[in-house]
Amino acid sequence: MGYFYLAIAIMMEVVAMTALKSGGFSKLLPTLVMATGYGISFYFMLLALKTIPMGITYAIWAGIGIVLIAVIGAVRYNETPDLPAIIGMSLIILGVIVIHTFSKTIAH
Repeated sequence: MGYFYLAIAIMMEVVAMTALKSGGFSKLLPTLVMATGYGISFYFMLLALKTIPMGITYAIWAGIGIVLIAVIGAVRYNETPDLPAIIGMSLIILGVIVIHTFSKTIAH
């Protein structure tokens, strides 16, 4: 169940960050979406922390969130990442895969 909760936390973090880019703090609706999204994200991250170690939870949450936000930025806001950014995000994905596949701190 922990990874299901973590997936919800990641999705809500992506929604919140997208709302922030869409005018958070300067427009009421994006601000409300952002605050609600982060609140839900942290709640589900808290639930994930009951079964997944803190460092692993945060690494996956941040890593996948970074990549998803970059994809949304490229598609919605025409913020195309350059080659070093793509390489860096690829390394982040690889890091999440290595943690999930080989780390002994999580149950497989």
